[in-house]
Amino acid sequence: MNFKHLHYFWRVAKAGSVARASEQLHLTPQTLSGQIGLLEEDLGTPLFAKSGRNLELTDAGRLAFGYAQDIFALGSELEESLRNYPEGGRPVDFRVGVADAVSKTIAYRLIEPATRLSTPVRIVCREWKLDSLLAELAAHRLDLVIADAPIPPSVSVRAFNHRLGESGVSFFASAVLLKTLKGKFPASLNGAPMLVSGQDAAMRARLERWCGANQLRPRVVGEFDDSALMKAFGQRGAGVFIGPTILEAEIKTQYGVKVLGRTGDIVEEFFAISVERRVTHPCVVAIAGAAREGLFA
Repeated sequence: MNFKHLHYFWRVAKAGSVARASEQLHLTPQTLSGQIGLLEEDLGTPLFAKSGRNLELTDAGRLAFGYAQDIFALGSELEESLRNYPEGGRPVDFRVGVADAVSKTIAYRLIEPATRLSTPVRIVCREWKLDSLLAELAAHRLDLVIADAPIPPSVSVRAFNHRLGESGVSFFASAVLLKTLKGKFPASLNGAPMLVSGQDAAMRARLERWCGANQLRPRVVGEFDDSALMKAFGQRGAGVFIGPTILEAEIKTQYGVKVLGRTGDIVEEFFAISVERRVTHPCVVAIAGAAREGLFA
């Protein structure tokens, strides 16, 4: 099989027409049609059928497209693995995206093991919304995305979730605010001012479900995409906020807050998302191993 012909077929199938694919590939439509015709001749079956001005995949075409998707995804994975293969002490570029809902401390703890490799590493960090980071990952502009949720079903990206671990959550409040709250936890949350993550954060929905199940009605006074900013407001007594229980001691020390209570019924999960089915990037291997052996042990 001529894989150049297969690649042209794959691009036309993705684009939906020869004209659009020819613009993307900088080829004439005639050249592209001719190459696909040779592929169909080699395979002994038509891959496209005309539908007005557009092309539709035949049954054989849909089958071939599925295989082509896997073939070229593996090709990208191979390219990514070799590009990051260390040679002669040259620093390994590690481009990691961190979803804005992930605690900065958690992100640091997860990424830090990559700095302890014997091979020099140059880390480039980007923070953004998860869907935007996944688009960058799909375009191979990132090697890894650290997130608080797996790939959303609504996002069409060929990537793989590698679960790193989970933690229950603790509820924090300033000493002054804590004195105004009545009753035992969790009843003390009723009517309490609450600082919450943005609507896109996985923890927002989990917190709301937990409050509903326990018939709790806190008063939401602030919504934040940035977890560090939320804690800064909480430090000033603006409201109760939550954080991973594994960071409880650190949050208390850093922000001077107290623990109102904790629960294991709300679970904060952490994922490494990569285009590799089998993790081979040395930095990702280090991160996954350290997370399972230390941070979430």
